[in-house]
Amino acid sequence: MPKKERPDFEEALGKLESIVEQLADQSITLEKSVELYEEGIKLSKICTEKLENASLKIKQIDQSAGSENIE
Repeated sequence: MPKKERPDFEEALGKLESIVEQLADQSITLEKSVELYEEGIKLSKICTEKLENASLKIKQIDQSAGSENIE
């Protein structure tokens, strides 16, 4: 069985928003809350990683563009 692909940023963020809405439902069971919380943490890490990578890439592009302007 192939490994499950990681969601892209927008998909992970959308799922995370859905989890937050579900957790706000007071009728949700404790078990389901814990399950959603665990999934939310994983999605949050994916979003954070993707944002950090994008930020690093932008810094690299800016530095590259800055050194090109000097010449």
